[in-house]
Amino acid sequence: MRTYLKTYCLPLLAVGLLTACGNLSEEAEKRFTELKNKAESLDSLINKELDKVLALDSLINSESEKVIKLDSLINKSSTKLDSISKRGIELLEKITN
Repeated sequence: MRTYLKTYCLPLLAVGLLTACGNLSEEAEKRFTELKNKAESLDSLINKELDKVLALDSLINSESEKVIKLDSLINKSSTKLDSISKRGIELLEKITN
Protein backbone atom coordinates (compact mmCIF):
# COMPACT_ATOMS: atom_id res chain seq x y z
CA MET A 1 0.00 0.00 0.00
CA ARG A 2 2.82 2.40 0.83
CA THR A 3 4.50 1.64 -2.42
CA TYR A 4 1.22 2.34 -4.18
CA LEU A 5 0.95 5.74 -2.43
CA LYS A 6 4.54 6.64 -3.24
CA THR A 7 4.31 5.46 -6.82
CA TYR A 8 0.92 6.80 -7.91
CA CYS A 9 -0.72 9.11 -5.41
CA LEU A 10 2.26 11.28 -4.55
CA PRO A 11 3.04 12.17 -8.20
CA LEU A 12 -0.67 12.76 -8.88
CA LEU A 13 -0.86 15.01 -5.86
CA ALA A 14 2.25 16.90 -7.00
CA VAL A 15 0.84 17.37 -10.51
CA GLY A 16 -2.49 18.56 -9.09
CA LEU A 17 -0.72 21.02 -6.78
CA LEU A 18 1.45 22.39 -9.58
CA THR A 19 -1.58 22.75 -11.85
CA ALA A 20 -3.44 24.65 -9.13
CA CYS A 21 -0.45 26.93 -8.60
CA GLY A 22 -0.28 27.55 -12.35
CA ASN A 23 -3.95 28.58 -12.37
CA LEU A 24 -3.37 30.89 -9.42
CA SER A 25 -0.40 32.42 -11.19
CA GLU A 26 -2.47 33.06 -14.32
CA GLU A 27 -5.28 34.56 -12.24
CA ALA A 28 -2.84 36.79 -10.37
CA GLU A 29 -1.30 37.93 -13.67
CA LYS A 30 -4.77 38.68 -15.07
CA ARG A 31 -5.72 40.72 -11.99
CA PHE A 32 -2.40 42.56 -12.11
CA THR A 33 -3.00 43.47 -15.76
CA GLU A 34 -6.51 44.73 -14.95
CA LEU A 35 -5.16 46.81 -12.07
CA LYS A 36 -2.42 48.23 -14.28
CA ASN A 37 -4.97 49.22 -16.94
CA LYS A 38 -7.18 50.90 -14.35
CA ALA A 39 -4.18 52.78 -12.93
CA GLU A 40 -3.21 54.01 -16.41
CA SER A 41 -6.79 55.11 -17.06
CA LEU A 42 -6.92 56.96 -13.75
CA ASP A 43 -3.55 58.59 -14.47
CA SER A 44 -4.85 59.80 -17.84
CA LEU A 45 -7.99 61.22 -16.23
CA ILE A 46 -5.94 62.99 -13.55
CA ASN A 47 -3.65 64.50 -16.20
CA LYS A 48 -6.66 65.83 -18.16
CA GLU A 49 -8.15 67.39 -15.03
CA LEU A 50 -4.78 68.86 -14.07
CA ASP A 51 -4.54 70.46 -17.52
CA LYS A 52 -7.98 72.01 -16.94
CA VAL A 53 -6.87 73.37 -13.56
CA LEU A 54 -3.71 74.85 -15.09
CA ALA A 55 -5.75 76.47 -17.86
CA LEU A 56 -8.11 77.97 -15.27
CA ASP A 57 -5.16 79.19 -13.22
CA SER A 58 -3.72 80.90 -16.29
CA LEU A 59 -7.09 82.50 -17.05
CA ILE A 60 -7.43 83.71 -13.45
CA ASN A 61 -3.94 85.24 -13.57
CA SER A 62 -4.76 87.00 -16.84
CA GLU A 63 -8.04 88.37 -15.49
CA SER A 64 -6.32 89.38 -12.25
CA GLU A 65 -3.85 91.48 -14.24
CA LYS A 66 -6.77 93.16 -16.03
CA VAL A 67 -8.44 93.92 -12.70
CA ILE A 68 -5.21 95.44 -11.37
CA LYS A 69 -4.95 97.67 -14.48
CA LEU A 70 -8.59 98.72 -14.14
CA ASP A 71 -8.10 99.46 -10.45
CA SER A 72 -5.12 101.64 -11.28
CA LEU A 73 -7.13 103.47 -13.94
CA ILE A 74 -10.01 104.01 -11.51
CA ASN A 75 -7.63 105.37 -8.88
CA LYS A 76 -6.09 107.80 -11.38
CA SER A 77 -9.53 108.94 -12.54
CA SER A 78 -10.67 109.31 -8.94
CA THR A 79 -7.61 111.41 -8.12
CA LYS A 80 -8.25 113.65 -11.14
CA LEU A 81 -11.92 114.06 -10.22
CA ASP A 82 -10.97 114.91 -6.65
CA SER A 83 -8.50 117.50 -7.91
CA ILE A 84 -11.08 119.04 -10.28
CA SER A 85 -13.76 119.17 -7.60
CA LYS A 86 -11.31 120.70 -5.14
CA ARG A 87 -10.43 123.43 -7.65
CA GLY A 88 -14.11 124.02 -8.34
CA ILE A 89 -14.84 124.40 -4.62
CA GLU A 90 -11.93 126.83 -4.28
CA LEU A 91 -13.25 128.90 -7.22
CA LEU A 92 -16.76 128.93 -5.74
CA GLU A 93 -15.36 130.09 -2.40
CA LYS A 94 -13.47 132.91 -4.13
CA ILE A 95 -16.59 133.96 -6.04
CA THR A 96 -18.82 133.91 -2.98
CA ASN A 97 -16.35 135.81 -0.82
